[in-house]
Amino acid sequence: MKVLAVIPARYGSKRFKGKVIADLLGKPLLQHVFENVKKCRIIDRVVIATDDIRVKAVAEKFGAEVVMTSKTLTSGTERIIEVAKKNKENSIIVNVQGDEPVLDMKDVSRAIKVLKNNKKIQMATLFCKLEKKADIENPNIVKVIKDKDNFAIYFSRFPIPYIRERSDQKKACYYKHLGIYCYQKDFLLKFKKLSYSMLEEVEKLEQLRILENGYRIKMVEAKHDSVGVDTKEDLEKVKKHILGNKKIKS
Repeated sequence: MKVLAVIPARYGSKRFKGKVIADLLGKPLLQHVFENVKKCRIIDRVVIATDDIRVKAVAEKFGAEVVMTSKTLTSGTERIIEVAKKNKENSIIVNVQGDEPVLDMKDVSRAIKVLKNNKKIQMATLFCKLEKKADIENPNIVKVIKDKDNFAIYFSRFPIPYIRERSDQKKACYYKHLGIYCYQKDFLLKFKKLSYSMLEEVEKLEQLRILENGYRIKMVEAKHDSVGVDTKEDLEKVKKHILGNKKIKS
């Protein structure tokens, strides 16, 4: 089962325009993402999918394979689907967000192996425990609740579960959803045919379309948290994260 990783890279981010080519310690953010994904041995091929020639030029300069996608597409997932349709040899497709430069690729490998080991599981993603109150309340950090078999019940920008009684506060666990999606290719191609969901529209979370249409998403616990870039302030957090890890390793 060959694995294709696709990094959707859009220039016109609403909260941080041009963020995928923003400078991060002397390299474009997108280059950090690409080089990190290339470390994952279980992935056979890595492609950047974009509709913007500025992103294409930057990506090709650092040696990435780039596929130009239609400008009419409305989401990163639709870009992934367009690339997947052209690649018959790949049976597992991995969607790595273009603003996730420090994902632990060992965690990503574990999510991919879930699909390799069980073809009945159509989609897998990562989660980790949230501890800080500020992170729990941050709408840019997506929360997830799951069942006893580690299948997602719901994703939200709101802190879930809601704690009704103060006495239950210590019992509640909050989990963060990390920006990685692994699909069986057949299921990914089916995704676009699913009807848009009310939950997806109001939360602005595409994965809710899958749950609302009755499909399941396997949650794999990550051993390491990640730091995504939604704003310029997040870029500074990622810089500190990378520099901090370098000091620990040295």
